[in-house]
Amino acid sequence: MTAQTATVTRTRTGGPETDGPKILEHALGWVLVAVFAMLVTQLGLL
Repeated sequence: MTAQTATVTRTRTGGPETDGPKILEHALGWVLVAVFAMLVTQLGLL
């Protein structure tokens, strides 16, 4: 088995190249940033 055939038979496990709703992923990322900022502020770390 060569390296080329090994990469062809490898199954996809997801990741950044998967198709999906990009706007939802972007919005959820910003929600996570806002929640983290609120947590840091409430704990007095900033």
